[in-house]
Amino acid sequence: MKRLLVTGASGLLGFNLALRESAHRDVTGITYSQGLTGTPFNAVSLDLTNTEAVNRLIDQLEPEGIIHCAAMANIDACEKDPYQAERINAEVPGEIARICQSRGIRMVHLSTDAVFDGSRGGYLETDATNPLSIYAQTKLQGEQSVLKADPDAVVARVNFYGWSLTGKRSLAEFFYYNLSAGKAVNGFTDVEFCPLFVNHLADVLMLLLEGNFSRIYHVVNPISLTKYEFGCRIADVFGFDKGLIKPVSVLDGGLTARRSPKLTLNTAKLQAALPVALPDLQDGIQYFAAQQTAGYPESITHYLH
Repeated sequence: MKRLLVTGASGLLGFNLALRESAHRDVTGITYSQGLTGTPFNAVSLDLTNTEAVNRLIDQLEPEGIIHCAAMANIDACEKDPYQAERINAEVPGEIARICQSRGIRMVHLSTDAVFDGSRGGYLETDATNPLSIYAQTKLQGEQSVLKADPDAVVARVNFYGWSLTGKRSLAEFFYYNLSAGKAVNGFTDVEFCPLFVNHLADVLMLLLEGNFSRIYHVVNPISLTKYEFGCRIADVFGFDKGLIKPVSVLDGGLTARRSPKLTLNTAKLQAALPVALPDLQDGIQYFAAQQTAGYPESITHYLH
């Protein structure tokens, strides 16, 4: 695949994916709220709710694949503005999928583990969904609109972490920056998840995009842990004081939207389909730490416009 289009290219996943793939192919990244400058990929500012403009850009670029990362991802903001959340998370993905289907473009759409209510965990792709928040509800609608418009598209349910342009887009960054400053933080003991390092996620998404895959895949780490345990692992790899992490319930977190407590997803379908094994959880955390040592978080900030 020579030409790739990535939406949400200033976000945590979109930026790291576009940057990583620009070494191998012609990449265009679409941004909106946060502009980019000097990137090794072509950065274009575009409102994805303007369907005509999206059509024109795709006709101009003629991408062979689109990875749709853009979303209204702030869970509490979605609760406050459900109309905007529905427009961006539910309707826009379907519009892009229709364009892909009509032009024979491969598409991977990013969804979330939060389409489940987290009452039991270990969810398969075929299990019934039950989203608890506006964010999760609109993301589920986005899945449905994509597959209705383009049954050959891939929907990837994800949970990931890594270094972002602003330093505020992942739980790992939250723990790193607070603990490195000696600040105490909360760690939820009753919320389980399967976080995948963003670069590992990018590699898997490219395999799904370029391979003969379609429909829904759970693209997360096969190992689950609580958010408190995740914070402790971050502390360990950097040598921070784990005692700064206070084990608390999510009910005491002061959050607006409801969170699913046990978002552990079964990855058997994905692992059977891939030609390589999914990376180990600790490998991802070590990779995250190695990037910090190499100065990666600081080096990417100059791309902010």
